Amino acid sequence: MDFTGKNVLITGASRGIGKATAMAFAKKGAKVGVNYKNNDEAAQMALQELPGEGHHLFKRDISQKEETKALIDDFIKVYGQLDVLVNNAGISIFHELDHVDFDHWTHAWEKTFETNLFAAANLCYWGTKAMMKSGGGHIVNVSSRGSFRGEPTKPAYGASKAALNAMSQSLAKKLAPHHIYVGVVAPGFTETEMAQETLTPAERENLLRESPFKRMARPEEVAHAILFLASEGAAYSSGTIIDVNGASYLR
Repeated sequence: MDFTGKNVLITGASRGIGKATAMAFAKKGAKVGVNYKNNDEAAQMALQELPGEGHHLFKRDISQKEETKALIDDFIKVYGQLDVLVNNAGISIFHELDHVDFDHWTHAWEKTFETNLFAAANLCYWGTKAMMKSGGGHIVNVSSRGSFRGEPTKPAYGASKAALNAMSQSLAKKLAPHHIYVGVVAPGFTETEMAQETLTPAERENLLRESPFKRMARPEEVAHAILFLASEGAAYSSGTIIDVNGASYLR
């Protein structure tokens, strides 16, 4: 896979899967736009680690709908055209129905959908407008194993990712005549900085038992699937959802 001369925008790219994806694209010759919300230090570090030249930071809170248009506008001003959009940014909030009050419950649903679904939908809208002007492109949305198996402690998360899957497949049908190809990568639990910071030893042990590999996914493994769906040879795979969960959940 060669992305020389391609301009790639990745949301939530200062850490974890987003950062690994930015690194993978940059190694293949792409110019990468690193979107992030507020962690300036992590974003600067991620930018400095990218091989090659022409990479830029784009600080925008994409949970705010007006910021999605601004992000695409900013990107086009720098690069001229958008070839690949990776909607990676996401959040998850614990809200077990039998343990939280109604305010917490509704807050979790609203905030989760703002980032995980509405932001991705809005970026697909504005990104598609830009791609149509330049003759096409690729969109890869990062979903989750939880969209299929259920998330009892975070139902809004599972629901938002299931909706992201459905939206992606609808857009794959709609946008194919415009030479815009839409795919989804659905990781299982991934060994990111956030996982290291938040998982208890018992939680980690339970997660390791779920896969016959006895480990979690590495961010680079998820990035590999994203690059495939963004590659020229993957056009006929538009609408595909690739599971990267170490056979921990099969469907």
